[in-house]
Amino acid sequence: MTTLKNTPDFEALIRQFHHAEGSALAPLSPEDRPLHGQTLYLASCELEMRFGNFRAHIFQDIIDKHYLIALAHGDITSAEPLHIRMHSSCVTSETLRGCDCDCVEQLESALELIAKKRRGILFYLMQEGRGVGYAAKARDRMIVQASGDRLTTFDAYAAMGLKKDHRHYDNISQICHLLGIRAPFNVLTNNPDKVAALRAQGIPIAATEPLEVEPSPFNLAYLTSKATCGGHNLKRPTVSKVRRAAPPEPVDAFRPHALANARRFIYAASYFLPIKQVDDCALLTGEQYQKITDAHRALILEHTPLRDNRHLVKISPAALAAHRKANPGDTVTDLLAAPYWFRTHVYYDIVTCQEHVVLTHGQPRAGDIPVVRLHSEALFNRFPLRTAANRDKMKQSVKHIITYGCGALLLIYNDGRGAGFGAYATDLMMTQTGQARTTDESYRKLGISYDSRDYDAAMLLLRQHIPNEKIQMVMNNPDSLVKKNEYIAALKAHAIDVDRWIFLDEHPVYE
Repeated sequence: MTTLKNTPDFEALIRQFHHAEGSALAPLSPEDRPLHGQTLYLASCELEMRFGNFRAHIFQDIIDKHYLIALAHGDITSAEPLHIRMHSSCVTSETLRGCDCDCVEQLESALELIAKKRRGILFYLMQEGRGVGYAAKARDRMIVQASGDRLTTFDAYAAMGLKKDHRHYDNISQICHLLGIRAPFNVLTNNPDKVAALRAQGIPIAATEPLEVEPSPFNLAYLTSKATCGGHNLKRPTVSKVRRAAPPEPVDAFRPHALANARRFIYAASYFLPIKQVDDCALLTGEQYQKITDAHRALILEHTPLRDNRHLVKISPAALAAHRKANPGDTVTDLLAAPYWFRTHVYYDIVTCQEHVVLTHGQPRAGDIPVVRLHSEALFNRFPLRTAANRDKMKQSVKHIITYGCGALLLIYNDGRGAGFGAYATDLMMTQTGQARTTDESYRKLGISYDSRDYDAAMLLLRQHIPNEKIQMVMNNPDSLVKKNEYIAALKAHAIDVDRWIFLDEHPVYE
């Protein structure tokens, strides 16, 4: 019996069906979308990093639907060894500016090293929480904090019935095919399992190089667990002399449950996230401020008194570093370098199959008008871009909330005004290559509307945390209100009264 493979036109059929090696670097047409295995090429665009220019190649796994980004620098197709890192996403450190892990430091260190080597790739993989997703990762943090750090991250995973690591790296060899990469890898990692995964795919490994950062009081427990239980080659956590920092309040663990008046949302976790200071400003109580000014006035550059006997103090980083070196045991240095503590609430949405994140600060009292920000994700702003407008907006929104004393920030994940990261990246590619003159034109060619974000979902979750009817709403600028009819309609539909609009190009004074 003759098989299809033995028919004369089989090889020609396969050549017609498959995309050739390197086809993502040179698509046949603007509409061509090379596919290899389960990895689909979507777009390419230029990104200006602080360390130099990178080219972002965006892919999507057509089975589990997650995005993958290959951040390439220099010539990636020559035969010389190529410095690479496989980096798993971390929304808390890379978007929300949390400091309870080392992910963003590893991300930026790897990109800086690749730029210095003049060629290499960082594979950015959307595998939050070692592949379990943010809802499970948040439950891990809740359990660890509820235990007073007596349990490790890996103890928490075991308690949830999870493996230590649910990540896979099957897409890497497929991306290499689509980008025409044949060079052996110098892998930037502390994790031997990643090296083994690459070798299992037939990718040659020339060398490995560690990427280790100095522990802080806020990530020491996590890094120690990675070193002792997670199989990572880390030396610094076990010899560090820094003191572990505890959350400002006790944390209670709870079982996931649906919200009574919005059952699409499963309340999965709540824990404290330490967020990095903005503009080197420490937030102090009146008692703490008095203690600082009595003995350490030279460390203070500016001082702003706030309501409720709180103080925002701008610190000289150079003076603080010198003081820490000269006085290693002085707790004042920890106080002035302390982050802002936000309560992190994580919900799983059974409608969209996505997580929703709400950060809250302070407790609204009768008469308070909490400061609120609906902050849309900009995935590229997780990277050290030369200009990162969305990250700056996040920082200033946090500063508005802590300055007033209570409020909430809701993270809306979908890039591209709700159309998703794939659409956003394609828009950038089209405008950068002249296929569209403006974003509005590229959106028309993509076949999507101006704004498809789910503001109703955001308002339902906001209502869980802001009991007061009045809020102060943080927006980018007055013009953004003109185009956001759905935004205004959702506020009205959920009876949320905006007492004051705070625009990020203004500097309000809080009473």
